[in-house]
Amino acid sequence: MPTRTATDVVLLSLAEGSGSGDACGSGCGGCGSAATATCAPRTPVLACADALRAAGARVETVMAGSDKEIDEVLARLDGPARPDGLTWPDPDSKVRLVVASATDGQLRAVMRRLVRRYAPPPSKRPADLPAARTVPDLPPIAILPLDAGNRDDLAAQLGLPRTPAEVAAAVLAGGVRRLDLLRNDGGSVTLDGALLGGTGDDGRAVPWRGRVEVDDAVLTDGEEPVLACAVGNGGGYAEFDGLRLLSEGDPTDGRVEVAVAVPVVVKKRFRADRTGIQVRRARGRAVSVLPRDGDLQFLDDGVAGSTSRKRSWWTEAGAWAVYSG
Repeated sequence: MPTRTATDVVLLSLAEGSGSGDACGSGCGGCGSAATATCAPRTPVLACADALRAAGARVETVMAGSDKEIDEVLARLDGPARPDGLTWPDPDSKVRLVVASATDGQLRAVMRRLVRRYAPPPSKRPADLPAARTVPDLPPIAILPLDAGNRDDLAAQLGLPRTPAEVAAAVLAGGVRRLDLLRNDGGSVTLDGALLGGTGDDGRAVPWRGRVEVDDAVLTDGEEPVLACAVGNGGGYAEFDGLRLLSEGDPTDGRVEVAVAVPVVVKKRFRADRTGIQVRRARGRAVSVLPRDGDLQFLDDGVAGSTSRKRSWWTEAGAWAVYSG
């Protein structure tokens, strides 16, 4: 009987506070690699590692507190050297990666580094890269939620395994589900969605103006107030202040869904006019938002930011993948 080769699994955790643009966090060592190395893995990570080892896998746990430390883990997924000199993922990699994430922002921090590692510069675009892609098929990852009871995070939306034992079983089973990825012109990625627009001290939406286009459709031309704009790859940003924005989230259809909420005057016969809210929706491959009134607040995969410049997102169909069991 042939000898069965053990599966190599890397369990990657990010230092507490990571996921806000770069991988550095303020807790558990922050960006100092020496201090980060002393951070103890969280209980779900240890439980997942135990389940993997019990099933015969070789397991290594890594705590990363910087982009460099994340990159060192991702390098293990590299394929053989190519004649064109590009760094490319190994489709037959014997290493499987589990990302332990406390927030979707931490998961995004890892995926952002994965994209930067394997996205070729435009001047070196290879012939074997699909025409509608800027990245090859990225290596699959497993998601280990550190809050097993959270029902709003991306893993919950995708119906992925949540407990350490379930995640370990999915990794070893090797079943893969490919998903769409939103890249943006800021050099990052969006896994779930973004919500553009902020709230005041009273918790109410602060109107802003901006031009929002989805492919050739203009949802607003920048001359009217907007209460909120949702850019959705999944379903996590479907509602804002009790208002349904996105109709559905489908991260496998190759399209992004976009919605804007604008106040409108509703005229009533024999009654005083009142202000209502109109939601306009469109689906397409790309979306752009051009603010008109200075800085525009947003949440992108739960990470807060602001911009006064045009922001664009586009869909990379099936670019990333998860172990689904």
